[in-house]
Amino acid sequence: MKRNSVKELVSGKMKKIVLIIHTIILFLLMSIFGFGQSGDSTIIKMTKTNEDWKMQLTPLQYNILRESGTERPFTGKYESNFEPGKYHCAACGNFLFKSDKKYHSGCGWPSFSDIEAKQNIVLLEDKSIGMLRTEVRCAKCDGHLGHLFKDGPPPTGLRYCINSAALQFISDKETKKEAEK
Repeated sequence: MKRNSVKELVSGKMKKIVLIIHTIILFLLMSIFGFGQSGDSTIIKMTKTNEDWKMQLTPLQYNILRESGTERPFTGKYESNFEPGKYHCAACGNFLFKSDKKYHSGCGWPSFSDIEAKQNIVLLEDKSIGMLRTEVRCAKCDGHLGHLFKDGPPPTGLRYCINSAALQFISDKETKKEAEK
């Protein structure tokens, strides 16, 4: 009788372990393939040579997007822009932010409290300047956009601190004019 109890106990624990492993694999597959995310979860990666990028981008954009540089604070053209519209990656056009999530943080770079579609960015650990930060990159072209900090306004508490030169702004007025054509 005692032998059966041990077998049953081991068998029950094995079932739990297998269930946990299956659950972990399921969540990994869901995150890899984007199940459960809002919007279009299919991001087709863009690949170009450095020469192609240099021809397409300005020197400042190339430094920021391809070499992870940073523009000087309070110099970017979108830092004080609060016109209604959408912000896209300047390198590939990937839709990143809506203006209704933009706010004035006083840091010197455009700041957003949330991303429009989580699958459009990649977050990476960044220890490049001797401190731990979270780098924000474009999921489509792998361009460096800026950094994410946890000192933003409610409800997210996040501040996406993004270089103006990494962005292309399309105003709602422009979008409306294009639609009327």
